Amino acid sequence: MQRVRLGDLLLEMGMISQEQLLDVLEAQKSSKEKFGELLIRKKILTEEQLIEVLEFQLGIPHINLFRFPLDPSIVRLIPEGLARRYLALAVKKEKNHLTVAMADPMDFYAIEDLRMSTGFVIDPAIASRADILTFIERVYTISETVEELRSLVPKEDELEQEVTNEESPVVRLVNQIIDQAVQQRVSDIHIDPDDQEVLVRYRIDGLLQTQQSLPKYMQGMITARIKIMSDLNIAERRLPQDGRIQFDLGLHMIDIRVSTLPTVNGEKCVLRLLDARNAVMDVNRLGLSAENTTHFQSMISASHGVVLITGPTGSGKTSTLYAALRSVATPQKNVITVEDPVEYRLTGLSQVQVNQSVGMTFARGLRSILRQDPDIIMVGEIRDTETAEVAVRAALTGHLVFSTLHTNDAVSTITRLMDMGIESFLVASSLVGVVAQRLVRRVCSECAEHYTPTPAEMAWLSQYGFSVEHLMRGRGCGYCTKTGYRGRIAIHEIVKTDENLRSLIVNRRSEKELRDYVLSQQFRSMQEDGLQKAALGITTVEEVMRVTMRE
Repeated sequence: MQRVRLGDLLLEMGMISQEQLLDVLEAQKSSKEKFGELLIRKKILTEEQLIEVLEFQLGIPHINLFRFPLDPSIVRLIPEGLARRYLALAVKKEKNHLTVAMADPMDFYAIEDLRMSTGFVIDPAIASRADILTFIERVYTISETVEELRSLVPKEDELEQEVTNEESPVVRLVNQIIDQAVQQRVSDIHIDPDDQEVLVRYRIDGLLQTQQSLPKYMQGMITARIKIMSDLNIAERRLPQDGRIQFDLGLHMIDIRVSTLPTVNGEKCVLRLLDARNAVMDVNRLGLSAENTTHFQSMISASHGVVLITGPTGSGKTSTLYAALRSVATPQKNVITVEDPVEYRLTGLSQVQVNQSVGMTFARGLRSILRQDPDIIMVGEIRDTETAEVAVRAALTGHLVFSTLHTNDAVSTITRLMDMGIESFLVASSLVGVVAQRLVRRVCSECAEHYTPTPAEMAWLSQYGFSVEHLMRGRGCGYCTKTGYRGRIAIHEIVKTDENLRSLIVNRRSEKELRDYVLSQQFRSMQEDGLQKAALGITTVEEVMRVTMRE
């Protein structure tokens, strides 16, 4: 390989200026970071741009690790310590040559160290830093533990001892699965038993991705370990169970909600990760448009009444509720919540945990709260008529009540309350407004590119008056694990009750009539809100349609 300095090459190509080159070189003197890493951190270039330079200008091959069949025995030709130090992954062996994917294939000292360590001639290739880190975790941690577990199939009477011993391979395996999930911003871990194997699947940005395929005989050990961690009955395999884990990450703890479910292939486990670091606790960070922010602020500032947040499971309703509570909770107000479960602990307010096994339901908790002189009440979810009635009557007696409801849109929430048996005049008198929301994936900031909209996309945009020459989409990179998306943002629709809408509700007008009136009041639907975000390059039209189109 031609030995050339990356900075000189980038300067010659006009991708960086002389001033930027000197700035990065100066920063290198007081930093252990490499030249390329500093360019990326300072946002002078993206990782994708660097890869393209190395690939097309120097002829260094680019490897997509997610599409490359990796052999763990070849990967382990490089000791784990060197792999992590140099961010290097052995991917192919031919005679005395070893192809190594590297984040910095121009690090000649690393290449020489790898040659001396392995005894092979090193053929460097380039892969993204995020890709290499992901596969180092998979091969050197989980895969090694799986190999160790292959020789360990404990008998029934030895199982509990094996899953409680902190040094055992099964304990390490479950910890590694959770650790890796946290690193990849996973919201849910699915342990799915199949006929011949056990699949470990991660839900990232709303979509499930298969992460590992484990041998079938490990199913019982993994399930038993998860039950021990969440204080569940290890012997009960016929009934669903729910539990909770507090998992120590070293610098901080995360809460994990655990659910087990008996299936024909064995028990399925789902772990929901609740990391307070990722929680949105600020109204201004909810993704509300300027217009919707104004509406929402006026609703949660009301002196009394019911404010409802609606949407399916996993649509970010709880985050919106917590942000609203943080916005209105002051030392002068008594704020009490009743939740199932308490997902995040907030200072300055009292949080009550629902416990069905001892009769502590939402309705019972809400009645008790009313005897605690509250100013603001948050009910995690209105699940039944009893809870709905107590919430409405609490609002009519001078309390501000926040809650959630499972409905498809804002208008149908009104008819849903009446279908639950709440009198129309009570709904009209108590309801301040409804926020309906969904989550859409954000375009990856590292690999975003402009493109010309298709005729279908133009048609959708023009339907709401949006006219754009270009839209944004992600090409797919290591930062977003080749999906083109990283992170999510909410899209909303808000209905505020005014006198005319209250009159329609009292007279029990149909959902269509309610919707027609709302549409006449410059109402912005979730689809319109989403398409506006697509026009701004935050998400894609395809993603908005995926989330908002009805069957």
